[in-house]
Amino acid sequence: MSDAADLALAREVLAAQPFSVLLGARLTAFGDGEAVLELDVRDELRQQNGFLHGGVLSYAADNALTFAAGTVAGTRLVTSGFTIDYLRPADGSVLRARARVLRAGRTRVVCRCDLSTVDGPSAADGAGEETLCAVAQGAVAVAGQPDSA
Repeated sequence: MSDAADLALAREVLAAQPFSVLLGARLTAFGDGEAVLELDVRDELRQQNGFLHGGVLSYAADNALTFAAGTVAGTRLVTSGFTIDYLRPADGSVLRARARVLRAGRTRVVCRCDLSTVDGPSAADGAGEETLCAVAQGAVAVAGQPDSA
């Protein structure tokens, strides 16, 4: 399968997640042990002080970690746990979660995710100034084959 076909399939998987659709998440890269998930920052996603809510950052880390694992371990995956460290308040036009595989085992894939906000005149098209606001590391479990009926 080509990188473009892999990205197209990954985008279909993301589109099948109602919560991801609600947040407006999109995959901008998928392959070679890496995945990049982005979403536009809008007022409904902010907390009382005007910064992006930590739960939105956690969502983005969780999904990006699992998609990165999917580049090496297939589609039958579930996040088994992750930690996140918030480094600074998230404020920008776009949230970008860039995840990469650190180690892929037979039953577990360990990944890291850097979460940045992007701002500037070209933030909407993927460019712009990035500000690192959180880092996450997690393990993704590789599920077995479904039982045959």
